[in-house]
Amino acid sequence: MTASSLVLYSYWRSSAAFRVRIALNLKGLPYQVHPVHLISDGGQQHSASYRELSPQEQIPTLVDGDFVVRQSMTIMEYLDERFPETPLLPRNDVRGRARVRELMQVVACDIHPLGNLRVLQHLEATYGAGQEQKADWSRHWIALGLNAFEALLARGDTGTFCHGDTPTLADACLIPQVYNANRWGVDLSGMPNICRVAAAAQALPAFADAAPEAQLDAV
Repeated sequence: MTASSLVLYSYWRSSAAFRVRIALNLKGLPYQVHPVHLISDGGQQHSASYRELSPQEQIPTLVDGDFVVRQSMTIMEYLDERFPETPLLPRNDVRGRARVRELMQVVACDIHPLGNLRVLQHLEATYGAGQEQKADWSRHWIALGLNAFEALLARGDTGTFCHGDTPTLADACLIPQVYNANRWGVDLSGMPNICRVAAAAQALPAFADAAPEAQLDAV
């Protein structure tokens, strides 16, 4: 199997694309980034050509040869199965995989959807929410979710990283959400486990190279 044909449709500040970039980097897979700007031209994700790839008009989308995968969580698990070297879900440990997926979904299902760009745009367009109201909205949901994440890290098999001493897909989900927390001014001082794990992860090239400001389309 080869990763030479992998193309990731990405936006530099999309946390969903960020987590997939982390997974690709952790697995050492070469890939080509195809930027899709979520604001320019009214949102390039709404173009007819991109809608052919992603009917939901969302980022990210992964193209692997003639196969297209959408939804960041599915993309990451697809990559982990397709390229089993450097596993990002615990092997031979059904409970460990369940715990990693639980942590992943706290972020991807319960925090991220409430603060993504299209939700904030709807709050502004439909309800007249200003920048500070959108910031309050984002801080509320991020803090609520990360406090729960912190409580889960305080129990179970947390090590240097979210689960054990090597990065997993849980870390790939957490770090973009920590980035968003810092962006919106969420106080993380009461979340020592999250801060410790984030520091360990962000020191690794796989995470640093996936960061928004490191992307070619960063503005």
